[in-house]
Amino acid sequence: MQIGVPKEIKNLEFRVGLSPSSVRALTEQGHRVSVETDAGVGAGFSNADYQQAGATLVSASEAWRQAMVVKVKEPLPKEYDYLHKEQLLFTYLHLAASRGLTEALIHSGATAIAYETVEKNHQRPLLTPMSIIAGRLSVQFGARFLEKQQGGRGVLLGGLPGVRPGRVVVLGGGIVGTEATKMAVGLGAQVTLIDINLERLNQLEELFGSRVQLLYSNSANIEMAVSQADLLIGAVLVPGRRPPTLVSRSQVQQMPDGAVIVDVAVDQGGCIETVRPTSHSEPVYVDSGVLHYGVPNMPGAVPRTATEALNNSTLPYVIKLANMGLGALDTDAALAEGLNVVNHQLVHPAVKATFPDLA
Repeated sequence: MQIGVPKEIKNLEFRVGLSPSSVRALTEQGHRVSVETDAGVGAGFSNADYQQAGATLVSASEAWRQAMVVKVKEPLPKEYDYLHKEQLLFTYLHLAASRGLTEALIHSGATAIAYETVEKNHQRPLLTPMSIIAGRLSVQFGARFLEKQQGGRGVLLGGLPGVRPGRVVVLGGGIVGTEATKMAVGLGAQVTLIDINLERLNQLEELFGSRVQLLYSNSANIEMAVSQADLLIGAVLVPGRRPPTLVSRSQVQQMPDGAVIVDVAVDQGGCIETVRPTSHSEPVYVDSGVLHYGVPNMPGAVPRTATEALNNSTLPYVIKLANMGLGALDTDAALAEGLNVVNHQLVHPAVKATFPDLA
């Protein structure tokens, strides 16, 4: 199969769909890989690295012209004209947050498989590596923007003897929330984690013990915890759909001035009412006296690590699609769950529920 790897154009997005080692694995099986010139430079992969792996360096339009296109982030409006009916697109899509992209994919006739909806044994293997990175980075960035010079409260999350530590509130106990909690606990913060799944809370108690306050998710517990938070992390995922709004504007207004919100769910619409997407070049804004960090491609801050971690998970599926085409969906139920759009039709149930008029 002919496979194209365009350079990502999202603001300061340096990850790349295929690493040189992944390209080599594909070319050794007889597939032809066309990589846009400089596509991997930001992640530390040179053009020569790709050529040595067997890739051909091409323009953006040529990369998009291939039978299968492997990316990291969803196509942006200036890329919509590259979408076409003979194309198989394999990338993160997060369609629930973008009606425009959903309509563009339907109109193009392209077949679109989303990393985030590939599901195996009730797990999402292609979302997991980026969720781990985003969870860890959420605390790292939160700690940074709590610094006074960055506009924050001037709170050190770990505190020190005689001074209370910072208060971190994590909404959601999935992979993102668990990794954020690990980081916050490691820094010595006072951490509260809120989740609606009692079974998950029991599992987290075994993991964290008394180091973390674990609360059941209801409006009273959320309101109480949020009002005291120095750092609030949104870590709620509803695959294929927008997450519910758990924190209202009025609750944000009760937070201390200079507190920080990091909503990792912003790429699906966010779970905090006042959060909107930002970018790596302008990551924060102030609303109601609180700093909001809403970068939807947070793992792009560590592109070398993120690209290698993502490729470890995506490559087996890329090889399957390259070898079998759409026939791979008939033999791999997990990959079939990733199908979002085909033959001008929106087919993923969760996305259809978000845009019923497009189904």
